[in-house]
Amino acid sequence: MRVPSVEGLLTNDQVLATAQSIVDLQLPTGMIQWYPDGHADPWNHVETAMALSTCGFVAEAEAAYQWLVDLQRPDGSWHNYYTADGIEDSKLDSNCIAYLATGVWHHFLATDDLDFLARLWPTVQAAVDFVLGLQTKRGEIIWARHPDGNPWSYALLTGSSSISHSLDCATRIAEALGHDRPDWISSRARLVDVIANHPEAFEPKARWAMDWYYPVLAGAVGGDEAKKMLADGWDDFVMIDKGVRCVSDRPWVTAAETCECVIAHVAAGELDKATQLFEWTLPLRDADGAYFTGLVFPELVFFPDRERSSYTAAAVVLAADALDATNPTASLFIP
Repeated sequence: MRVPSVEGLLTNDQVLATAQSIVDLQLPTGMIQWYPDGHADPWNHVETAMALSTCGFVAEAEAAYQWLVDLQRPDGSWHNYYTADGIEDSKLDSNCIAYLATGVWHHFLATDDLDFLARLWPTVQAAVDFVLGLQTKRGEIIWARHPDGNPWSYALLTGSSSISHSLDCATRIAEALGHDRPDWISSRARLVDVIANHPEAFEPKARWAMDWYYPVLAGAVGGDEAKKMLADGWDDFVMIDKGVRCVSDRPWVTAAETCECVIAHVAAGELDKATQLFEWTLPLRDADGAYFTGLVFPELVFFPDRERSSYTAAAVVLAADALDATNPTASLFIP
């Protein structure tokens, strides 16, 4: 493993500084805050741990995973948002819960540490089984459960797409440890079929960029169809020379969505567009390597209120790794 770089755009030292900005937000418990005195959610927390693994902060990444191990509920879930002092939002978000599997497999790719996989296996298994308890007969996965266990009434395309990738990673973990989970394989196949062929299964969220590129990023849609999907949404969501809007009807560019879209284009084999998008994130980079969450045009105001978020820094690191394409971790989202 080596700290990634993107030729002509970011050096290894600059990417390392971005990872350090994440370390600076980690609490002694292992929790990685969004920003100082902020909250954490399992999905973005895992993404930040992945960025740390990518840049050699292995102990810090493993502390982040241990925080989730220590907090896991008896049913395999986690609440949606935590603060340093407790629970901020108690709902049980299926995608946030499933994403642990993606992070654990990524950490194994970074470290080749089979003992780590074995230690995290019970936590991953319980989390995935909880999530699959929310899968409908058709195949989509309901967004969340209320704290009392009652499910919400609808599924989200972004969340289900991300879960499809997490199920693939969970299956790889099981295979590496010699466990047989054919139910995970069949559940993922049903989910991918729904994502690719049944848009009516999901709550309409077409104005959100993540619904545009996540089926490609997560590997649920590939090949020529992936290229077509990305091309179809480009004019709606991309502001030329600026980046990806988080919503299609507002001039709000975010570095995280732009970098996730970078990875989607790498996965689709469109490296020129991926590199171009990555370049457009540079105006959101601060002097110490941290990244502002978003920028409003034409006012050029950072939002929310000059916020620099750990998950944004993580998205930059993971996009740089995908573009660099030298580490084993760079293959995580690539078919």
